[in-house]
Amino acid sequence: MEENQKKYTELANRIYDLDGAVYECVGSSLGRTFTGGRERTVRNLSMLMYTKPDGHILRSELALISNMARTIENKEEKSRMMTEYNEILMEIEKLPNVFGKVDILDDERVRLNLAATREKLSEDDHLVVCISRTQGSAGNDIGFELADNLKINYYDVEIFDQVMKRLEADKDAVNDAENFADFNKYTKKSGGSLKTRFREFNRYHGLPKQDAVFFNMSDLICNLAKTEDCIIMGRCADMILKNNHIPHISLFISAPFSVRVEHIMAVRNMELKQAIRFLKKMDRQHRKYYQFYTGEKWGKPENYDLCINSANYGIKETIDVIRRMIGK
Repeated sequence: MEENQKKYTELANRIYDLDGAVYECVGSSLGRTFTGGRERTVRNLSMLMYTKPDGHILRSELALISNMARTIENKEEKSRMMTEYNEILMEIEKLPNVFGKVDILDDERVRLNLAATREKLSEDDHLVVCISRTQGSAGNDIGFELADNLKINYYDVEIFDQVMKRLEADKDAVNDAENFADFNKYTKKSGGSLKTRFREFNRYHGLPKQDAVFFNMSDLICNLAKTEDCIIMGRCADMILKNNHIPHISLFISAPFSVRVEHIMAVRNMELKQAIRFLKKMDRQHRKYYQFYTGEKWGKPENYDLCINSANYGIKETIDVIRRMIGK
């Protein structure tokens, strides 16, 4: 304990002296970082190292000194100050439980995230990018062009319906576009004869039609991710692959509501009020669908590897940001 305390005191004195030396070189009207006397300041700095292992206050104090040092005009003096600063920082980093010592990695998510592992893909691995997006954020345009740029396959709800039809599945059982548009797990549907409901009960092995559609779609998404490089739009693909331990990259693309309204008005030739109603309805549908089948909140940042405001970049630049993120 005494040895550690001595180390803290030594470092605290060096920090205090560096602050004074930097101030002398700069002569800034902002003054020194530490305005108290040496004894009091050294004691406070030592206590920060001992009692505040997360280090955010100490880190802020050091940052103030280094920020000031970087403004020194004399190159030799600046180099001397920054050398001392770096040496102090290295000594502090050797102390137990200081800032940066505890990483924030989630091992399970890292194993599923190809961009995080930075490992070369083997023949058994595939680049799978799952894109969730708000309506009107140009997410589909971004996904399609990204797939074209990367020369990999692209799947959205319409393509999924065609794929499943070609697999000779029952069209009524797999029309996911219709299933999403009519999705409402919270109210009872009226209409439909007892005979019809009984026939659907047998067809879907006792599952509600909406659930059967989702499970069929989930199987298809997993099979695609295991066999080819692809981009998958929506369909809760990120959580489906996560729950099946299949590596992928998950993105969420959105834009401010006002920008999305303008985009929808231009793309769909809608009036302002019509576009607003349409976007609110689609956001509500996406939110309910995602939450019901995943138990997670749609658009919640920690559910994705990267969240992008497409209005800040536009379609082309957003694609470039994504490509840089996945190293392509």
